[in-house]
Amino acid sequence: MCRLFAYIGKEPCLLEDVLIKPKHAISKQVNQHYLPQILQNHTHTTEEKHEVEVRNKLLNIDGYGLSWYTRARSDFGECDGPRPCTYHSVRPPINDTNFKRICANTSACTLFAHIRAATGVTKTVETNNHPFEFGRHLFMHNGSVAHFSDIKREILKRLSDDAYNNIFGTTDTEHVAALYFTHLGDFQAEHSLQEMKTALIKTLNDLRSMIKEFLDRTKGDSLNDLERAEEMASSLNLVTTDGKKLICIRFRNHDVQQPPSLYFSTTAGSKLNRKFPGDPDSPMKENENAIKSADEHGRHVIVASEPSTYETSEWKLIKKNYMISVDENIQLTEEPIELD
Repeated sequence: MCRLFAYIGKEPCLLEDVLIKPKHAISKQVNQHYLPQILQNHTHTTEEKHEVEVRNKLLNIDGYGLSWYTRARSDFGECDGPRPCTYHSVRPPINDTNFKRICANTSACTLFAHIRAATGVTKTVETNNHPFEFGRHLFMHNGSVAHFSDIKREILKRLSDDAYNNIFGTTDTEHVAALYFTHLGDFQAEHSLQEMKTALIKTLNDLRSMIKEFLDRTKGDSLNDLERAEEMASSLNLVTTDGKKLICIRFRNHDVQQPPSLYFSTTAGSKLNRKFPGDPDSPMKENENAIKSADEHGRHVIVASEPSTYETSEWKLIKKNYMISVDENIQLTEEPIELD
C-alpha cells in the first residue's frame, strides 16, 4: 500500500526536516517499514502477519507528491487564506533533485506528502499521484476501493459538475475525493469541521452501498457470509485538509481484517524541526544548533502511515474505524466512525 504523511500546526516546519532528514522519513519508506504497535510489540499468527504485510506491502515506487499551503496568492489579493502548492513526480524522491531543492527552501504550517504504490491497472503518471487538489482543499488515500472498476460509472453519476471536471487521473482515490467534494459542496470555499466530517461519512456510506448493489446484482445469493464480507471490504485511510483544519480516518469495513497502518503524534514536531533540541533518530542525541527550547514549539498534529521518529511513545496507532479531526486551533478529537 501507499505511505502518507500530514503535518498541521502553529509552528512552521521545514519540508527537508520532516520529509528527508530523518532516517525513516517518508521519502525513504519505499522499501522498508517501521510499524510499532502492529508488528514489533505484538505476537501474531502466521495469518495475521500475512494480513499486516498485505496492507503495508513494500516497494512503493509508483510516484510521489507533496503539497504545502502558502499565502502567496492571498497576499496578492487573489483569494482569501492559504492555498495549496503541489509537486508531483514519478521519479524516486531521494533521486529527485527538484524535490530536494524544494524541501530545502520551503516551510509550511500545513503539509501533505504521499508515496504511491499503484493498485489495479492504473498507470504510473503524475496525474495519478496524490495529494489531489480540489480548490483550497487537498485529499490523499492509502488503501483501495473494492470493485472500483465495477462501480466507477455509478460514482461518476453521483458527482457534481465541478467535482467531475476536477478529475484528471484514473485512480480510485481521485474519484473518492470527487465524491467527497460533491457532498461537501463548493471546494473553493472554507467549510466547518462538522461539514467536512458529514461529507466524509456520506462518502463512506455511498461507497458501501454501491459495492453492495453491485454484488447483489452480479452474484446474488451465491456468496456465503464470509465471502460477501471479503468482497465488500475496502481499505480507506483517507486524509483531507483545507489548510486550516484536518480530518483523517483509518478504516476497513471488515469484522476481522485491519486497515493499513496509520499513526498520529502531537509531540514529535520539535524533533522534526532544526530550530529545536532533540533528534528524530535517537532520544540520546541533541541538536546542538537549536535556537529554541522544546516547550516553545507550537501546537501541532502529525498523521503518518509510519512514525518518522524512533521514540515510539510519541506516536499513537489510530484505532480501526476511527476518525481524527483537528480544528483551527489545532485541537484534536478522536471518535469512532458510525455509518448508516
